[in-house]
Amino acid sequence: MSRVFVTGMGAVCAGGRTPEEILATVEGGRTVIGPIALFDTTGYPSNLAGEIVGLELRSLVPDRKLLKVIRRTDVFGIYAATAAVEAAATAAWRDTLDDAARAQFADRFGCYAGSGGGTFDTQYDFFPLITEAHGEMPAFGRELGNVVNPMWLLRSLPNNVLCHVSINHGLKGANACITHHSISGTLAIVEAFEALRTGEADRAVAVGHEAPIEPQNVLYYHRAGLYASGPLTPFDASRTGSLFGEGAGALVLETEAAAAERNATRHGEVLGSGSTSDAEGLLAIGDDGAGMADAIALALDNAGLAARDVGMVVAHANGTRNSDRTEALALVRTFGRDMPPVTGFKWAFGHLLAASGAVETALALLALRNGRVPGIATLETLDPACEGLNVSREARAPRSGVALVLSRGFGGTNTALLVRT
Repeated sequence: MSRVFVTGMGAVCAGGRTPEEILATVEGGRTVIGPIALFDTTGYPSNLAGEIVGLELRSLVPDRKLLKVIRRTDVFGIYAATAAVEAAATAAWRDTLDDAARAQFADRFGCYAGSGGGTFDTQYDFFPLITEAHGEMPAFGRELGNVVNPMWLLRSLPNNVLCHVSINHGLKGANACITHHSISGTLAIVEAFEALRTGEADRAVAVGHEAPIEPQNVLYYHRAGLYASGPLTPFDASRTGSLFGEGAGALVLETEAAAAERNATRHGEVLGSGSTSDAEGLLAIGDDGAGMADAIALALDNAGLAARDVGMVVAHANGTRNSDRTEALALVRTFGRDMPPVTGFKWAFGHLLAASGAVETALALLALRNGRVPGIATLETLDPACEGLNVSREARAPRSGVALVLSRGFGGTNTALLVRT
């Protein structure tokens, strides 16, 4: 099977508008999580999130007509994917080809998009009319076509990013839209990776995107006991939960032959992946960390590596008590006392849900290239339940050029992705 390389990267979140800017925020020990401005949080149990403050969506996607038929999350996804494709410089090379070669280029270039499947804001167009109709369905039905935007359905589609990125860049190859909560971005990379190494495509862009900062999401996460009342402090004894962030991350992947054909810059290589389910329930996760440990074992086997080959770990590190504790158990089970430096990024810009795996993979590759594993600046006192975890406030050197990136989602899902520089 073909080796698969990363030739372009793009990302946006509260920490910055490029992977380099976001990593600089993390390395600077700064958290950009702050008060929510997207809606009135008066009376809410928490008003904190990693919101991209003062953002004009047109600065990310200038097309006014397109902005009318897509949502905030789609803007992030289209921006990150476009940035990755432009960074890979595939269009300039395509323009040197003859007609037949250009057609083959399009047919062999895939697109994989991961999203959370939509948030509650898709319902909000109906609220004024529901109020006006006093709950009477006939009155609601009579006025529905006059009040609700006729583009509502198009704006609500979970595959908007997949469609518009493919249309904008003429990508006609293998594709998929993945809606699997906060492992979606990682799975987009995994599906693209498998398509390339098994010959379904020569190139692909993989993107994860999410914009979860809206009233119902925040309220329901709080009621589920998952939303933090203060800072996001993964693995810390004082942690109270997670906090939302918004944004997107994208990678352009190419087979070894495709990258060599155009002498492309290689930012790293995707090595292997593993995915498991704890199968305990929608919110419950296994108490012993076995599900995540099994995902890591599958990834190592898929990549043909041993645990000792891993140079750094980017943990899911979302700040919820049970997830952090069982993730630590999984890492101790995998590495024992010979654990590489472990870090996490969500403390700085929030939990990006479906976008988290894609953004954090890009940051992992940059961290490896820079030879520094960033510390977790909000860590004060390691929770005794996370004993044995090789985590620190300070930056350290990776012990090899291989990074393990972990993601978890509702339903007890776990993913492990291995990359190297």
